[in-house]
Amino acid sequence: MSSTSGTPRGPIDSSRVPRYAGPATFARLPRLDEVGTADVAVVGVPFDSGVSYRPGARFGGNAIREASRLLRPYNPAQDASPFALAQVADGGDIAVNPFNINEAVETIEAAADDLLGTGARLMTLGGDHTIALPLLRSVAKKHGPVALLHFDAHLDTWDTYFGAEYTHGTPFRRAVEEGILDTEALSHVGTRGPLYGKQDLTDDEKMGFGIVTSADVYRRGVDEVADQLRQRIGDRPLYISIDIDCLDPAHAPGTGTPEAGGMTSRELLEILRGLASCNLVSADVVEVAPAYDHAEITSVAASHTAYELTTIMSRQIAAARTAGA
Repeated sequence: MSSTSGTPRGPIDSSRVPRYAGPATFARLPRLDEVGTADVAVVGVPFDSGVSYRPGARFGGNAIREASRLLRPYNPAQDASPFALAQVADGGDIAVNPFNINEAVETIEAAADDLLGTGARLMTLGGDHTIALPLLRSVAKKHGPVALLHFDAHLDTWDTYFGAEYTHGTPFRRAVEEGILDTEALSHVGTRGPLYGKQDLTDDEKMGFGIVTSADVYRRGVDEVADQLRQRIGDRPLYISIDIDCLDPAHAPGTGTPEAGGMTSRELLEILRGLASCNLVSADVVEVAPAYDHAEITSVAASHTAYELTTIMSRQIAAARTAGA
């Protein structure tokens, strides 16, 4: 909540200031320093030194913010006004060393510790998927090992790449090794494409991951998939990590490692809406690389994805506040 009143401060009134005018905070929300504290802090991590193919995700956070200018304060799909239910604010960027991955990981974890320590939940805008590891470390300090839903074309459970332990393809193996994930409630969603070998799937299964491929989403439908995921998660604290390349390149061309045959943006949004009853403690949207985008297709999809996740968190915060009143 705002430190100056009991009413959350919402976005700039677009009937008075055109959407294309003024600074591009997420959804035109106030900055965190303008409200003091927030229930949900939207933060950027402009880091892409862990990528294995196309660079450029360091510019993703601001591209998502720019595309989010068109988001409106009422979400009819969830029948909620998220920015009236809880104080959501843009916390700016976590500035990290682009030349030292280990130092960057430490910096992200420390900054996330500080933000979570205020009572906020995090909606993080990447950056590449390397950033998920320090974010999960921080969330696990607060909640213990968390359930994970990982939307991605790729497994991101590889061991090393060119001998490096920390890359955008390794965060979830490291997280399992460090004991910060609840291995009874881990799922990949949207995976597809060629692998280095069948052993990749064998190793992934040993870590506890279930897999819902993009073909599964197509054949079974979003309602069945969401129901399966809800059952697997139960009432555990949940972290959702979304690589925008879970979407087909037709829906997200602006990303570093595109794979054909992905989900539509509609399928992703509908699955997320089906998870509204889950205990979402924080989330990220990563791997938006705007240099490969056109017509803001990818950043628009990412901004709406972050909006749905923010709505889920705001609804839960408001419900908990009402229950405790």
